[in-house]
Amino acid sequence: MRNTLVQTSAALILLCLFGYLLVIGRSLLIPFIIAFIVWYIINSLANAFHDIPYIGKTLPRPVTIIFALFLIFYIASFVFDMVTSNLQLLAQDAPTYQARLDEVFQLISQKLKLKEPITISDLIPNFSLSQAISTGASVLTSLAGSGSLVFIYVLFLILEAATFDIKLMALFETQQKQQLALAIRDEVAQRMRHYLGIKTAVSLATGFLTYLLLELVGLPYAPLFGFIAFLLNYIPTVGSLTAVLFPAILSLVYYDTFTNFLIISIGLGSIQFCIGNLIEPKLMGSSLNISPLIIMISLSLWGSIWGIIGMVLCVPLVVLIMIICAQFPASRPFAILLSANGNVGEPLTLSVDKENNPQ
Repeated sequence: MRNTLVQTSAALILLCLFGYLLVIGRSLLIPFIIAFIVWYIINSLANAFHDIPYIGKTLPRPVTIIFALFLIFYIASFVFDMVTSNLQLLAQDAPTYQARLDEVFQLISQKLKLKEPITISDLIPNFSLSQAISTGASVLTSLAGSGSLVFIYVLFLILEAATFDIKLMALFETQQKQQLALAIRDEVAQRMRHYLGIKTAVSLATGFLTYLLLELVGLPYAPLFGFIAFLLNYIPTVGSLTAVLFPAILSLVYYDTFTNFLIISIGLGSIQFCIGNLIEPKLMGSSLNISPLIIMISLSLWGSIWGIIGMVLCVPLVVLIMIICAQFPASRPFAILLSANGNVGEPLTLSVDKENNPQ
């Protein structure tokens, strides 16, 4: 009983210390996490170049890595310039839109014959269009400021990628533990490829359809809102609502009638609903198997620790924790609690035992 109490206390202390380190080390950890994601994308693109018919097989690995680096750099530069120019234009027009928004809510209050006129702050506390734009600009500036550090991390990850498996196997003494570690790594990599591949595809579709609808209606800053929809689609639930809210509010003050506001609100809502509730679950299948409640708790937790980056990473982090915890008897109950239906699959140790001890 005493040993159990000591172990539990030690585990809680380590958990609190780990959480504290995540908070105070965010300025160091976030660039590394971004660099790791970029490195993963570069490897995926390099593999895609290698699979090009006829010429792909003849390309050496360093050449495909360089091609992938140039492609990532070009896309990042294009997106950064587009977002920056649109944010600058929106910041110039923000006071006009804010004043127009107050007029719209006063008009609605008059139509409803309310004693006290409603304001945007009644619906969204402490809302300010200029402040929202400034927040977006500060996030963009911080990402750009850490760009050089991210680039250095990416280079070192590329250079040391060949030694990752050697180091991983050197951490364990027996061959069985080494095989288990490699099996867990492969399972995590397979799940992450599946999740990120599908999530990126549906996010691109969401961003493009958002841009197309806003461009057809004639709302300004359509490329910016398309990119925001693409990025926020990685954030569960909250991201989809926010991606609809921003252009809907702008359309409310940009047009003199409510017709285009209804078209944009219903159109974007339909896009988010169809992709998020019909197409994406069908493509994902049961590969995630995470409790929706756990996703919302993880969203709040990682959002409070790492901000928007934490919200984007909350689902992959839960998947990672669940896969690792499911492999060991002591932590398996925790993985079951994280899952949606309690089925976390058989431990990978069983497959390793069968390989080492064939019948």
